[in-house]
Amino acid sequence: MTGQRHRRLLSIATLYPNAHTPQFGTFVARSLEALAARDDWEVTVINPIGIPPLALGRYRALAAAAVDGVEGGVAVHRPSFLLIPRMGGRINPAMIARAILPLARRLHEEQPFDLVDAQFFYPDGPAAAWIARQLDLPYAIKARGSDISYWGARPFAREQMVEAAEGARGLLAVSHALAEDMAALGMPAGRIAVHYTGLDRDRFRPLAHTGLRARLGERLGIPLAESDKLVVTVGALIDRKGQDLVIGAIAGLPGTRLLLVGKGEDEAHLRRLAADLGVAGRVHFLGSVDHDLLPVVLSAADAMALPSRSEGLANAWVEALACGTPLVISDAGGARELVTAPEAGYIVPRTIEGVAGALRRLFAAPPPRERVAATVERFGWPAHAAQLARLYANFA
Repeated sequence: MTGQRHRRLLSIATLYPNAHTPQFGTFVARSLEALAARDDWEVTVINPIGIPPLALGRYRALAAAAVDGVEGGVAVHRPSFLLIPRMGGRINPAMIARAILPLARRLHEEQPFDLVDAQFFYPDGPAAAWIARQLDLPYAIKARGSDISYWGARPFAREQMVEAAEGARGLLAVSHALAEDMAALGMPAGRIAVHYTGLDRDRFRPLAHTGLRARLGERLGIPLAESDKLVVTVGALIDRKGQDLVIGAIAGLPGTRLLLVGKGEDEAHLRRLAADLGVAGRVHFLGSVDHDLLPVVLSAADAMALPSRSEGLANAWVEALACGTPLVISDAGGARELVTAPEAGYIVPRTIEGVAGALRRLFAAPPPRERVAATVERFGWPAHAAQLARLYANFA
């Protein structure tokens, strides 16, 4: 701590929105913006963007999005680092660290930082640890879910993550279940604090239902009848999220439509599956949805289903509940820390039958939306930021 009234945080975050992918890592941006809105912390973000030697297609657009700016009260710097697609996982932390060290050193010399943090455990964590050592600063690392479940299962990444964790002043996890997983990898359990996600309670709340579904259908170009049952799944279209199980469940639920929010490598497979099961006309791929439209989608739905193989504590779970929409989710990550009342929905096996059975029960006896929303009253960005400020003051 330098003795100045405002502590200064340097946050290393590969998971952060930019002009090309504005919905990518929005929860990281909202968290740091909420911290910066307080009068005790100033926040600077370095958002490294990986660009391969030949920047074609989406990488050309990403390179064009590597623009600095002040966003939501946070100074954001977007240097690029050399990325080797599909092969660079092992060396990404080192490539990031080398690319951003000159910028981090210059910013620190201009106005010293008190703490370095990483907003994702891999590749951000090892890179932030190296940067912090070069600047002679304490550092903290936050785990969010797939960084532990996916990268922690790879020996080369686990070794780097555990080494970074051992030198950290503090570690954060988005659920108690994730904290246990971190400790099981060999990270120091005594330094892990649980820090739940935040929530924009003005945006995510139960919206008036009269005519809501019809208006949403018009906007999306989908014939949504009031008599239809409507299920929404929010998450990247990747294997571990379990959208295939939800599509399988929909096939056995006549009069039910599914809205899939998100993009990902599994989209073609999921479209084929819906066609093979004869439900392509009832399964709708929305892609990335504007953050202002997402509460409308969630509020219009009868349930939000996301039977993930692994999670930390998914923001989509919290946002759905805040909109009064009960969950059908698997026993992954912090699920039991969120589904703590019958109104919140069901934790089910990762099977088509498990998902379908829970949806039938919710359709037959839907819980009152205000009671569903009340299950997440404790979530909010101001409270989230206040806890983060206290934790980081102890780490600095």
